[in-house]
Amino acid sequence: MRRRVWGVVLGLGLLGASGAEARGKARTQYTGVVNLNEATEEELDRLPGVGMKAVQRILAQRVKRRFQRPEELVKVKGFGKKKFQKLKPYLTVTGPSTLTQQKAGAEPPPPKPKG
Repeated sequence: MRRRVWGVVLGLGLLGASGAEARGKARTQYTGVVNLNEATEEELDRLPGVGMKAVQRILAQRVKRRFQRPEELVKVKGFGKKKFQKLKPYLTVTGPSTLTQQKAGAEPPPPKPKG
């Protein structure tokens, strides 16, 4: 009987610890897009899963030839089809870069005053 109780207690403990909050990792939500042709290093670095080495490769590619379509990112070393598919919703080649990061469950930032 005790084994069964411990098994249930252990199972519930593991189940509870499997949530992102229990591990101390809050999910990050992304909103907006990054213009591959105009974005700064900082703006490109905000892309999920993209570090500074990848940012430097994007910038080097952009110097050689501007991106005509977001799909051209797969020509940059380190960006295969799988990674591109994850980033696709956040990529553009026209307009301003507007990508923001927000921890899930956090209060949204107050709106910026116009003018």
